[in-house]
Amino acid sequence: MPTLLLDQPIPLYPLTAPDAPGNRHFQLTRAEGQQPAFRQNMLQPHRKDYYHLVFVQRGGSRHWVDMTPYVLKENALYFSAPGQLQLKEKLAPLWGVSVAFTREFLARQPNEALAQLPLLRNPQNGHELLLTPADVAFVEDTLARLEAEYHRPGEWQQPMLTAHLTVLLTYLSRLYTEQFPGDEPSADQLLLRKYRARIEEHFRERHEVGAYAALLNISAGHLSEVVKAQSGKPAIAHIQERLVLEARRLLFHTPQSVKEIAYDLGFADASYFSRFFKRETGLTPAEYRAGSREMYP
Repeated sequence: MPTLLLDQPIPLYPLTAPDAPGNRHFQLTRAEGQQPAFRQNMLQPHRKDYYHLVFVQRGGSRHWVDMTPYVLKENALYFSAPGQLQLKEKLAPLWGVSVAFTREFLARQPNEALAQLPLLRNPQNGHELLLTPADVAFVEDTLARLEAEYHRPGEWQQPMLTAHLTVLLTYLSRLYTEQFPGDEPSADQLLLRKYRARIEEHFRERHEVGAYAALLNISAGHLSEVVKAQSGKPAIAHIQERLVLEARRLLFHTPQSVKEIAYDLGFADASYFSRFFKRETGLTPAEYRAGSREMYP
């Protein structure tokens, strides 16, 4: 499995290069077996700063999202969010359609509601949606409408893109809730969701529950009580789990030293980070790295 070279940072790819044509916050591309040059960059661990949906009609190979491998299936939908660590194992011919859009696109009126759809929130940490023949027909038709608007610039392009994208994401969110079941959130569940969102934004520099309570304008005691009741885990555990996830990503995909990873995650002392990681996983960082490389050569 490819890894980065020593001292090579994990690249963060924007939606388009600065000199690329088209919409800076929304992009649709169709693959018909060709190998675009930019995909060579995907053979090394990387992150994207945008949401990405790929409808795979056929072709493709194994790729990774965080520490999980996926072999692309025909007539399936794959989705990822900004910041997830990804890589492709090889460049195989692919037939399908890719839709990408940024956080800025979702921040525009009237797009904000899209960010709350289950597919984009992804509470179950899914990546793959399996489609029935009826689903495939609907997705193909909606993507065709999106593609037509994407190549028709003008005053009405953005509203039409938003309209068709809303239909697509809403439909896929219904499939998401069927394939990754969950209940409608209560007020306390919404607080838990906000807490997790703040952790995602600040986990590198904020390691204490009280810091997040201040961000949410509530007391640390109330936050701890609600989080424990809703998730079954102490509030501090959510922070620790996020730190461990990022540590695993870096240990798995990069040759960064344990000291470098510790500092990247806001630990002033590498030895304390190592003790923390072993307490949470049962392994030292070095043991985890060696074991994962043996398991997934």
